[in-house]
Amino acid sequence: MKKGRILIVDDDHAMRLALSESLESFGYGIVAAENGREALSIFQKNKFNLVVTDMRMPGMTGIEVLQGVKKLSKDVPVILITAYGTVSTAVEAMKEGAAEFIMKPFSLDELEAVVERVLNASDGEASQNEELPDPADRILTRDPKLIAIMDMLRNVSKSKSSIMLQGESGTGKELFARYVHQCSNRRNKPLVAVNCAAIPHNLLESEMFGFEKGAFTGALQKKLGKFELADRGTLLLDEVSEMDMHMQAKLLRVIQESEVDRLGGSAPIPVDVRLISTTNVNLNAAIENKTFRSDLYYRLHVIPVKIPPLRERNGDILYLASCFLEKFSKDKGAKKPVLSDRAAALLNAYPFPGNVRELENIIERAVLMTDGDTIFPESLCLDLENTPAAGSMPAPDAPPDLDAIPMGSDMTLKDVEKTLINETLSKVGGNKTKAAKILGISVRTLWNKVNEYGMADHA
Repeated sequence: MKKGRILIVDDDHAMRLALSESLESFGYGIVAAENGREALSIFQKNKFNLVVTDMRMPGMTGIEVLQGVKKLSKDVPVILITAYGTVSTAVEAMKEGAAEFIMKPFSLDELEAVVERVLNASDGEASQNEELPDPADRILTRDPKLIAIMDMLRNVSKSKSSIMLQGESGTGKELFARYVHQCSNRRNKPLVAVNCAAIPHNLLESEMFGFEKGAFTGALQKKLGKFELADRGTLLLDEVSEMDMHMQAKLLRVIQESEVDRLGGSAPIPVDVRLISTTNVNLNAAIENKTFRSDLYYRLHVIPVKIPPLRERNGDILYLASCFLEKFSKDKGAKKPVLSDRAAALLNAYPFPGNVRELENIIERAVLMTDGDTIFPESLCLDLENTPAAGSMPAPDAPPDLDAIPMGSDMTLKDVEKTLINETLSKVGGNKTKAAKILGISVRTLWNKVNEYGMADHA
């Protein structure tokens, strides 16, 4: 009994014959074409469950075959095979809708596993799409760069290719990992996260690979590792740069062999896991410093994605602030407050070293500290003293009136800070104790600021 019909496309006669005979031996019905035009002509007249095509062919490339198949039938998956794989070609293939990207040389067992996985995923995709909500609803953004990243991640999510999410702390790397999982064909299977920085090095191996009862003192019962728990799903390696070199070598073997050895086990256990890793450090520098393996890096870095920091997404600052205001005021059981013009200007000028996580904490604190319907700068409690400057910007034509500062006005943080201190001191008649309390800083810090800015009237 045939398991499904597959169209093979390859200009190399020997490779075409090898692929055809191999897949036929696994029970698939095979039709072969020696070039892209012939393949599309055959595809148009017959029904197939899968197309397997070489990438580099004269006349029509594998990408063009993929595009032609998708125009004729969006539901038939396409696997691309190449000996010249690069990050850019893999990303291009996934953007066009390739189901998988196989690198030569590969074993027959690997070919069968990929084909079976793609066909099984294709069978279950429609029902999965109906059952689950759009995962994009969890990521709040209006930034074009971030929206483009989400579109790319959605396109590559159907493959098994490893994704590396790079970005500063607080940018939401784990949220994007969950977004990939929810967009993928593995969404009904587990997403298992491992914080490589939080687990002691001597315990990480047993956490990742599991152990058998009696494997060591205290192993009173069998424990499944993270790889087994994530089988047929997604494994998130959070802060993968913190993994020691010994563990990196073991992880590399698991990725290469698609099997794990439990501590104390007698035989390897096959696993099918899609890997997503995150890091906030420069792994190229770590490789140069010999703290991270280059071979593991290239295994994890198939599809690299850099999440931009919040300071590079200025349009998101006030949008996210508004979303957080609504969230925390609802938790508090109060009416949603608004930001005063000067508070909004201060947020727009702030560089947010802690990114979205820091903004969320700032707004949560401000909502708790505010009883009225307006949030003023003193409730934000921004750490202006210990925060790097946002950059030099030209001053406005006239001295700023804080109540009238427009969104995104050309002022530095020091300009805003100086004007805020001056206005607050004026309102309290120069009483530095009261002013310091309102501003959320110590009296000593206030004195230092008055002297630094040369505020003779308040010295």
